[in-house]
Amino acid sequence: MYATLLLSTSLLLAWASGQNNVSDPGVAGPPLEIVHLYYDQWPTGITVSKDGRKFSNYPPGLDANITNDGTNDKYTTAELMGTSTERPYPNAEINNPPGGSINYSTSPATNYQNYLIGMQSVVLDPLDRLWILDTGRALTPDATLVPASPGGPILVSVSLSNDSVIQTIIFPPTVAYADSYLNDIRFDLRAELTESGGGVAYITDSSLEGRNGIIIEVRSERGFVPYIWGVPLYYIPGPGQPLTTTPLGADGITISADGSELYWGPVGGLNLYSVPTERLRDQSPNSELLAQAAVQNRGQRGVSDGFETDTNGYVYAGNMEQNAISFYNPANASPTLFVMDPRSIGWILVRFTFSFLHGSE
Repeated sequence: MYATLLLSTSLLLAWASGQNNVSDPGVAGPPLEIVHLYYDQWPTGITVSKDGRKFSNYPPGLDANITNDGTNDKYTTAELMGTSTERPYPNAEINNPPGGSINYSTSPATNYQNYLIGMQSVVLDPLDRLWILDTGRALTPDATLVPASPGGPILVSVSLSNDSVIQTIIFPPTVAYADSYLNDIRFDLRAELTESGGGVAYITDSSLEGRNGIIIEVRSERGFVPYIWGVPLYYIPGPGQPLTTTPLGADGITISADGSELYWGPVGGLNLYSVPTERLRDQSPNSELLAQAAVQNRGQRGVSDGFETDTNGYVYAGNMEQNAISFYNPANASPTLFVMDPRSIGWILVRFTFSFLHGSE
């Protein structure tokens, strides 16, 4: 058994200056296997199909170097073809808006519709359909995050049989606001959940400007700072701005194998939380109060962003403070170390590369 590893570099968090840092050489669990190396762009999503095809996305809303300017051929979604080869997905055209991701002909600048602008997540559903979540937002060269334009935040479904778009869901401005930042998504395709029989998608909004949450409030712990090998890790809001504590709330999510429970944890915090999904689907007048009352604190899971659930019901989460991935067993409320390796497991792995667990199920 191997733990799949994809290597990259993150600029979101910065080490506090220091010398002679302590280190933890501990190694545990299955050996790591490198399946892809990221060079010019760093990902926020990785998903693997049932037949082993791998897909990633790159967020121009988090790194201005990824923003397509009309001449640099940057793409925001890719299929990983080998250790160091990839291609724009589902094609190069949809990844290349005319003139780039940001339309400077308007004031203020806007985003184009009908193109992929700022992908934040790629997920395969149980039917092996690829879903691409677009924030509709990208950074300018001076690191200004352009607000989403109506029709920019979208959810795109792609058929892997012919690599073509089969459905595009446009989020109205009353759902995805101009300052929203749609982040992660999970699906429950049980037909009885909706009148259409198409199932339910649960999506997080990780915006620092607007309304961070799922439906209930899921903000970071005030003043939270993670530590790596005894050194504090601070958040950098943007170029030339001072270091600060980690303000990031709910980001990654996952649902239980039977679809009855949704799990999440703020990036700026250590605890794992859950809420029954029926409370999130409830549209009654008291639904928000009932959802808040139903939240359970499942205990500490470490500092992480990405979550995933396997068919045994175990909830996997990264733990960057321990260079590890652990899983939580809801049956007995116990956390267990899955894999630990200080040479390779860091922020990017634990944050972004969990969808492979569903790929082989």
